Amino acid sequence: MRCRPFPLSVPRPSKRTALPSQGRRSIRTGVAMANEPMENEQGTALAAIDAAIRIIPDFPQPGILFRDITPLLADPKAFALAQALLLERARSFSPDAIVAVEARGFLFGAPLALDLAVPLVPVRKPGKLPADTHSVDYGLEYGTDRLEIHSDALARGARVLLVDDLLATGGTVRAAADLVERLGADVVGALFLIELTGLGGAERLAEAHIGVSALLRC
Repeated sequence: MRCRPFPLSVPRPSKRTALPSQGRRSIRTGVAMANEPMENEQGTALAAIDAAIRIIPDFPQPGILFRDITPLLADPKAFALAQALLLERARSFSPDAIVAVEARGFLFGAPLALDLAVPLVPVRKPGKLPADTHSVDYGLEYGTDRLEIHSDALARGARVLLVDDLLATGGTVRAAADLVERLGADVVGALFLIELTGLGGAERLAEAHIGVSALLRC
């Protein structure tokens, strides 16, 4: 099952991301299109990106269709297309900093931070950051996990864009948002290569008033 291109994605409602009324209506009706028709060039690019993502059935457990992005990373043309479209989305949030979630979020967040000329801030698993940190525990299907961020990583009031490769249940990104807010910064949105629909991730972030943008929806 391939993914659906999600061109010119409209962020979901946020306290800090105002939407035109037409954008809000399209979200409520579940239409996966923005206010403008999809241009052929962008549609071709999104199709190429989707084709470069390998689907592995029953990994890491039976019944799961795993989206493997390593072929995309190994294809310079497809990777560049993905990064260019992510940059277009990132600019729409006008971030002061990119917060990338370990580990695949680093792959997309680092180039975005360079292109936008803003700081890159990593959110990592426990014991990976050497200086003073803030941490947050979050629930998994079985047990809990923890994320950490350097205590001095963000200025108070900074506009932060969260970046990861994939949105599923939203637990990891929601935890990253909690860390950002503990430092006094503002989460203006979350950007993904892929959004897995039907798992509640986008709805979970919407409850926290975090706008979501993704290139592909599966």
